[in-house]
Amino acid sequence: IKFVANNNIEIEIQVKIENSQPLLDFLTKAAEFKFENRQIDEYFTPVQRDFTAVRPVKEWLRLRDADRKYSINYKNWHYDEGGKSNYCDEFETKIEDIDQIRKILSALNFESIVVVDKVRKIWTYKDYEVAIDSVKNLGDFVEIEYIGKDEKADPKKITEEMVNFLKDIDCGKIMRNYVGYPFQLLFPAEVKLEEQ
Repeated sequence: IKFVANNNIEIEIQVKIENSQPLLDFLTKAAEFKFENRQIDEYFTPVQRDFTAVRPVKEWLRLRDADRKYSINYKNWHYDEGGKSNYCDEFETKIEDIDQIRKILSALNFESIVVVDKVRKIWTYKDYEVAIDSVKNLGDFVEIEYIGKDEKADPKKITEEMVNFLKDIDCGKIMRNYVGYPFQLLFPAEVKLEEQ
């Protein structure tokens, strides 16, 4: 399958790092700080087709309240034979009234399954958007998303480069999270972070 990057494809990694200070020092000097906000993400699943009933979980439907700016997002992850993913299909749009969207989802038989509450700080550096997340009940993570324009970008190669970027900064042990924050909160016993 030939991969073509576009606005509805997301290439990213999410990792727990041993030492965030070298990364913070690097970002302060070399990257452009974008913003800091609190994001409250509420995840939903259709009752008749529970997204969390399969492993690995491929689909997530999220409502986000980011300091009273609201959005709805759907992700469908693409996994390799080893159950790892480097990219997903992503569809997202702003919404005006989050409570009305909740009512629509409820009327369509979707149920809320978990809330992820985090403070996110975002920088841009070259082809990366780097976020440092402090997630309630999980701790601190780093999320790096590819924002480059190469339409023939290889997700596996790019995610390897992201890990090497963190290694070069000397962040210590890098533990890759392939399952995301909602899964970690819902199924902590199943979470296995992989050292990179």
